[in-house]
Amino acid sequence: MISVRASSARNSVHLSSYQKSKLQQVLADLNALYTRFLQYRIVFSYHRWRTRSTMFGCGKVLGSPRILNRSTAAPGGSGLRHIIRNSSGSSYGPRASSRLCCAFLLLLLILTPRVDSSWWYIGALGARVICDNIPGLVNKQRQLCQKYPDIMQSIGGGAKEWIRECQHQFRHHRWNCSALDRDHTVFGRVIQRSSREAAFVYAISSAGVVFAITRACSQGELKSCNCDPHKRGRASDERGEFDWGGCSDNINYGIKFAKAFVDAKERTVKDARALMNLHNNRCGRMAVKRFMKLECKCHGVSGSCTLRTCWLAMSDFRKTGDYLRKKYNGAIEVTMNQDGTGFTVANKDFRKATKNDLVYFETSPDYCLMDKAAGSLGTAGRVCNKTSRGTDGCEVMCCGRGYDTTRVKRITKCECKFKWCCAVECKDCEEAVDIHTCKAPKRAEWLDQT
Repeated sequence: MISVRASSARNSVHLSSYQKSKLQQVLADLNALYTRFLQYRIVFSYHRWRTRSTMFGCGKVLGSPRILNRSTAAPGGSGLRHIIRNSSGSSYGPRASSRLCCAFLLLLLILTPRVDSSWWYIGALGARVICDNIPGLVNKQRQLCQKYPDIMQSIGGGAKEWIRECQHQFRHHRWNCSALDRDHTVFGRVIQRSSREAAFVYAISSAGVVFAITRACSQGELKSCNCDPHKRGRASDERGEFDWGGCSDNINYGIKFAKAFVDAKERTVKDARALMNLHNNRCGRMAVKRFMKLECKCHGVSGSCTLRTCWLAMSDFRKTGDYLRKKYNGAIEVTMNQDGTGFTVANKDFRKATKNDLVYFETSPDYCLMDKAAGSLGTAGRVCNKTSRGTDGCEVMCCGRGYDTTRVKRITKCECKFKWCCAVECKDCEEAVDIHTCKAPKRAEWLDQT
């Protein structure tokens, strides 16, 4: 039986004997740099310090590396040479400097943990996506990114759309789908836990890719696809016969590309979390197809609908979001079966999970307090509804800590009148409104969670 926390193994580091021997050779030199490293508080991020000479300030790793005088590498504009000094203040020689530069490179490559679904970061980068700048992509994803740059632009716009939809669905929830700035995982550590929140994020992100690609196909923005070529000729529904016409959304192309791109990373590993992600990804993709609708235009005398021309179109993405939110509420906790190919229900009293259900392994934290390890931002300062008994109510949202009330002035439109022709004129009215926000936890209570 694979453990529920099998997914945590994806972030573990395994060093070969060769790597260990190389690290031992440079540890002494790195210890000399440690004090200077802390002094300048240099933060190395994976997506900026890539394995290129122009980014690391280091030449070819194999051969004769060299130090470049990069002004952005250290305070004072003196580059990496300013950092690579011993405790007495004297500079290392060229060969020692080169050796230390490659030591940093080696450590960054080996000790950087694996991250989940970094393609979500495309939305943060915007439409002008540079494939090499997206951290954590596997080879298959990088190849698709380079081959179909126009589709990547659509995915970038779609990422912003499904993140907004996620935040809309959970706007009254303790966990409100908060996105973290300058974090290539977008949601931080909350998705590293195999919880129902992670299940929802994977499902709606996969749905967002399908929706964005399919829409771009119909709008003629992509070279590799256009309208659905199979919707031709005559067909019928409960109202009678009609002719296929217009531009039917090519949903099958969107699903096919989303499956190839989004699932690529999960197919490189075989563990419990990968299987969970693949299942929830599929659930999200099929949710978009579930809400395809037939739209028609009537032809005939006075719109009598003697003839109809119809096409298939996607519904608004809000319907997909509402559907997946219901699936989140009914998500099923599962465990891996003994042969590692599927799931069994964790609670025998519950029904078996179907292909349309979201599944998860681990229970969620309560998200009441800030907990960096769990990725919880807490609810301190969140707006709540004093009269509600639901999840947006102050009692539930604030986790029993109470709330503060602030009276603010708000400008609204009032005394609106229709003026011929054709406008509506309104006055600006000022009203006082009470805003309720959750109190911060007591210091001792907060420290227990950090």
